[in-house]
Amino acid sequence: MLKMEHGRIHIAIPLMDELENLPQLLNDIRAQDADDYRVYFCVNQPDVWWKNEEKRSVCERNLQSMDFIKDHADFPAKIIDRCSRGKGWQGNNLGVGWARKVAMDAVQEEANDRDIIITLDGDTRFNAGYFSSIKTNFNEHNTAVGLSVPYYHKLSGSEPEDRAILRYEIYMRNYAINLWRIGNPYRFTALGSAMAMPVSSYRAIGGMTPKKSGEDFYFLQKLVKYGELLTWNEEKVYPAARFSDRVFFGTGPAMIKGNRGDWDSYPVYHHRLFEEVKQTYDAFPALYREDIKTPLGEYLSGKTGRKKIWEPLRKNAPDEKIFIKACREKIDGLRILQFLKHSQGERGYSDEECLLANIRILHAGILNDFDFLVDGFTFDELSVGQLDKLRDALVAIEEAYQKEHHG
Repeated sequence: MLKMEHGRIHIAIPLMDELENLPQLLNDIRAQDADDYRVYFCVNQPDVWWKNEEKRSVCERNLQSMDFIKDHADFPAKIIDRCSRGKGWQGNNLGVGWARKVAMDAVQEEANDRDIIITLDGDTRFNAGYFSSIKTNFNEHNTAVGLSVPYYHKLSGSEPEDRAILRYEIYMRNYAINLWRIGNPYRFTALGSAMAMPVSSYRAIGGMTPKKSGEDFYFLQKLVKYGELLTWNEEKVYPAARFSDRVFFGTGPAMIKGNRGDWDSYPVYHHRLFEEVKQTYDAFPALYREDIKTPLGEYLSGKTGRKKIWEPLRKNAPDEKIFIKACREKIDGLRILQFLKHSQGERGYSDEECLLANIRILHAGILNDFDFLVDGFTFDELSVGQLDKLRDALVAIEEAYQKEHHG
């Protein structure tokens, strides 16, 4: 197969109330060792905020953000105005998902299929080789349809923020590592500031599905169903770790809830639950011939009230290979996450006992470095330093999987 070099790089960045972060963002962009790129800023907020005394200051800072970009962006840039009076979001079409979509749609209107889209956020840091590393990655993996970029949250020095982001990252790393361990295709971590794809892929899957938040998860899931999603890159991104309610779920809201002691939405899942996911995936060939009981099949039957959930897939599949593909698309990342949350709650596991069991059984070799991981430990008793050490150990495990499968 003849390899074709990828073309220009296009950066899509949604911005809302990011004036204080713009100097550093622009510095990181202009420091890039790549020279053929253009940046699309979508500065946005609901239009009704202009009539809200508590929100009007955000609108005014957004106008200042556009002025700052015009005055200081000494690189090719396009500003998409979704914040001036009459131009903000109307009705329910609002949020970072819409802003990211609008920026990415603006890219596809101007770009070629072989060009690359990189998504960022206004508070995300990245090194000088970031843009070029992604282009090199796609040139070396010519058939890849997208990239979920490795990430790492740097600590701020604020203990409440640091404790919250470390706990959240431990949740995310544990989730991804266990999906890697069972060889599941939905083993990505969804961060809007850590995605890249050829323009051809964006067009092929119908672009970004606009959502108030969580759009990154659904977008990467569509890419997995379309083709090969890369999960390793020589350069990573460093998203900000801050309390924020600008999105409806994600890092900022998770940190806010966690700081109040509520981690119910972000549990450390027990390794046995992932083994039940694998048991279901392993049964797909047999399910082509007959119905058999599987953990996720039983869960979906109970959730939907339908007993023969595999039969429609079987009827529409001319052969076993197509049936298995249909099963993988049905039992996708969303279904897996729903199953994990349901099963974790039903079985009453605590986060601490799950983490301890996972490490003892799956990663026993690192236990000597963690004398604080003992029966009865609690996250609240651990210091920031201990949480950080644990996070870094999970980073190393996850990155080992990513590199091994990078090819």
